[in-house]
Parts: sequence; structure tokens; C-alpha cells
Amino acid sequence: MEKNLARAPRRVRRFLKNSRGNFAVMTALTLPFAIVLTAFAVDEGALYTERRHAQAITDIAANANIGRAEAVVAATLADNGLGSVLLRPAGDTTPPLPGRPVAEVVKGRYIPNSSESVASRFKPGVQPYNAVQVSLKKTGRLYFGSSVMAPPVIGTSAIASSTAEASFSVGSRLLRLDGGLLNALLGGLLGGNISLSVMDYEALAKADIGVLPFLDALATRIGITAGTYSDVLASDVRIGQIAAAMADVPGLDSTTRIALQTLGARSSANLLVSLRSLIDLGNVARLGIGQRPAGLDIAANVLSMLTASAAIANGDHQVAVDLGGTLPGLGSLKLNIAIGEPPQSSPWLAVGEEGTVVRTAQTRISLVATVSPLAGNLGGGIHLLSIRLPLHVEIAYAEARLNSIECPTGRPESIRVRVGTTPGIAELYIAEAYGSGFADFTRRLLFRPVAIADVSLKLLLISLDLIKVKGYAHARMGNGEPIALTFTRADIDAKAVKTARTSDYTASLTSSLIDDLKLSVEPLGLGIDLGWLLGTVTKAVSPALRGVTPAVDALLDNVLGLLGIKLGEADVRVTGATCGRSVLVQ
Repeated sequence: MEKNLARAPRRVRRFLKNSRGNFAVMTALTLPFAIVLTAFAVDEGALYTERRHAQAITDIAANANIGRAEAVVAATLADNGLGSVLLRPAGDTTPPLPGRPVAEVVKGRYIPNSSESVASRFKPGVQPYNAVQVSLKKTGRLYFGSSVMAPPVIGTSAIASSTAEASFSVGSRLLRLDGGLLNALLGGLLGGNISLSVMDYEALAKADIGVLPFLDALATRIGITAGTYSDVLASDVRIGQIAAAMADVPGLDSTTRIALQTLGARSSANLLVSLRSLIDLGNVARLGIGQRPAGLDIAANVLSMLTASAAIANGDHQVAVDLGGTLPGLGSLKLNIAIGEPPQSSPWLAVGEEGTVVRTAQTRISLVATVSPLAGNLGGGIHLLSIRLPLHVEIAYAEARLNSIECPTGRPESIRVRVGTTPGIAELYIAEAYGSGFADFTRRLLFRPVAIADVSLKLLLISLDLIKVKGYAHARMGNGEPIALTFTRADIDAKAVKTARTSDYTASLTSSLIDDLKLSVEPLGLGIDLGWLLGTVTKAVSPALRGVTPAVDALLDNVLGLLGIKLGEADVRVTGATCGRSVLVQ
């Protein structure tokens, strides 16, 4: 090479050795490539920024009110500069166009289960909905590359979840307060000698307590100092501890507090209550003891919670109460009460989402009352010796199902909670039960005529000292379709009680039973037809029984009210509700 250069003319050699101007030449050669790369870099940066902006808008749109998700998502996207948005249904493949993005809105259920991958925690279409997935596709903008390539499609997706919850319970409140009767019934349920005044019961019936402060106090009493409410609810506690913990809740008046302390001290130490059968806190149970859920008040009536606890403790057990002659017109009165477990261990009070169910317990009441005859001598040698009213009440569980929680405007004051309520089917008999055990709820009892009256008969040479007149009557009430109850924010704040009544409710069931009572004379095996006695005996027995029906109806109302049950009715209270705050989860 050097030899060839040496042979070249001097000017040529000088030119080839001169390096001045090389940069300009290199620049001229590489500048087009640099300009192209810079254009692509600008477009890439712009697309990145555009995608981040689209993702931010998608995140905002996903936090939509679930009930109005489609409309809110469309408005949110349009209001944030994305133009007219096409909401396409699932499966539609319509592509986006410049100035017309496409979006999909899918409702479903998000379950924050750590054992599942993040991508599989959202279940599209699974109800009850608690999450919205928004997917957006839009045409990106190219500033320099549009002449050599088609604009790319930018895709973003976001899932936001919000948990709408309500606190509600099913049962009833006592409308009439009879201190002696309530003492006898509570004493039988609690296994102790109870002696509270009507004023004490009125205070208990009017008082409400916060369920979480109650559980805080109970946790201290049973030695749980750390953990979650789920740890507390996993415990079995004594009735006395429940009453004492309620007395520890701040805000109660002195009458209520002393009454609770008295009940706690006098209840049996052997009665244990499974707290999970009493209260289901749902997601709230994950909170640490002492923490509170935002925007959700959980309250319960003091007397209702106490009697529900006693009923649960006595599940599948029988309580016998001798009330003596406590009602006018009655010589004696004996009650047997059997309380069964609610199906599926349904709690008395629950905090939950749509689909949550609370139920009362199945209940059987056997009432045997001795009625004072209005007249003993019926004439014609017929003497009415005694009258009995053997009444049996069978009540299936009542059910309240949380159907929906909605905030139509997205604001808490617009909240509406709908509860489908089915009163328990009630059957009443004037009859004698036989078959399975009284407290065995796995089988139905069978019924047959029962002795209503004892009669003596003296005719000439015939003297029959004990003729039994038997009777049988049956009445049934109940409807299988749930009755919708709607609670507004005002109802919830007032903790209003709403009642679902069966369509064929009869005001005085006992009276209707007596109207349908069919009497017969027990055969004596003497070959003597005594059927002619029935007309005379019926004229005496029916008025006597009808005369005590108001008192018996009032007694049943009190007994069932104490147990959280009513004939043909179900009371529901919603004490707190929230539509929840949407939180991005993916």
C-alpha cells in the first residue's frame, strides 16, 4: 500500500493523508439514520406516556359503582379526553379507531385468597358481584412513524373491588312485659332463679350495644388479649360471661348494667354458647381486637342478644316451666319449651354481603292449662269436673336473606338494603303429641285427640264418675315466598324494626282453634252410647275455653317474643350498612 502511495502524484498523496473534514462527512452519512432513530424514540416515549395516561384513566374507571358500572365507566373515559367510547360486550372483537376507543366492563367476584395466583382471584360473572374489571383499547398516536407503520393499539386493564356489607338480625322484641312470666322463662332458660322487675326488662328491651365493643369486653374476660375477632368468635363461653361482658360496654344506663350483672351472676355455669352460632362478622372478623370497620355500625339489642344466647345454649334441650295460676281463669299452667338448632348453624346476627342468611331456631311449645268451669252442674245429672286446654305449637325457623346493598348515587346517604324475609310456618294443635321425643327435631311429631274435659254422669241407677271428653283441632299459617323488606339510610340510623307477616295470619289463633275443636266421648266399653252428652258438654266447654283465649294468646306472644319468634311474623333489623370503598386490586 505504501509503495503504491509513493508512486502516486504528490497532490494525490497529500489529499489522501489529509484528515480534516472527516466529521462532516461522517455526519452527512449517519444523520439520516440518527433522525430516523430519534423519531422512533420520540414516538416510543410518547406511546409510553400515552399508555400510562390510559392506564391511569382505566384505574379511575374501574372504581365505578358496581350497580351502574357501564354508564360510569363510559362517562369517566369520555370525561378524561378519550372521546366517544364504544362499550363492547364480552366476545365482541370490534377494533378501536382513531378517536374511538373500545372498552369492556366485566362484573364479577374478587376473592383475596393468598393460595391462588393473582391472575385467578377475579372470577368473571360470579355473584354476588364485588368487583369490576375494565379493559380499554385505543389507537396510539405516532408523530413521525405514521408514514412507515400503522399506529399500534394500546391496551390497559384494571380490576377494582369494593365490599358492600350490612349488619342485620332476625327475631322480635317483646311488646308486652310481664315480670313474673319473664323471670320464670328466663330462669328456665338460664338455669337460675331470676327476679328482675318490669322496669329492669324495659331497660334491657330498649338498650342497644355495639357488638364489637361487646366482643372487646368479652375477649378480656376470657383471657384473649391479642388476635382478631375471629379468635374471639371461635370460643365457647358461658351465658354469665356474655351478660357480664355486655354490662362492661360503655354507654349503658345503671338499670340496664345492674340487670345484666344480676343475670350474669344467677345463670348456670354449665350453659355454654358457641359464639359463631350467635354472631357471624364476615370479613370484619379479620380485624384485630379493638379495630373498627370504616362506615359500618354493628349493633344489637341487649335483651334479644341475651335471650338468643340462652336459646342457643339450650339448643336441642327442653325447658319446663310451671307458671301455676298466673293467668286469670286458669287453675294451673305448665309450659314445655324445646329449642332446636337453626339449620346450617345460621347465626342470630350477621355481617355480610349479598346472599348472607340469618335464621331463628325451630321451636316447640307445649302448654297445658287447667281452666276453671263457668258452671259445674250442667243439668240432667251431668257434672263438668274439669276442663283442660292442651295446646301444642310447632314453629319452623324464620329466615332473612340479604338480597342487595345498593348506593344508587354512589353516596352513603342513598344506600338501600333489601332483605327477603320468610316468617316461620306455624302449626297449632289442641291435641296430644306422640311419636318421637319432644326435643327431637329430626322427626315430626304425630298428634291425636286429647282429653279436654272430665264429666260425671248420674242417671237413675247409672253412675259414671269419670267420662273423658276428647278433642282435636289443628290450624296452620305460613307462606313459602319471601317478603321483601327495604331499609333506607334513615331506617338504618334509627335501627328500625320491620316486620314480614304471613298472608294468612289470624289474630287469635287459639280462638280459631276452639272454633274448630271437635269433641268426642271416650268409649267406656260398657256398650252405652254417650254421644248425646256432647251437645251439653260443648255448650259449657267452648265458652270456658274461649274466655281464657286472650290471656293464652298474650302468654304465647310473650313466650315466643322472648325466644325471638312470633306467630306468622318475622322481625328484621339492619343496624349498619356500607357500599364499601373501591380499591384497585389488579
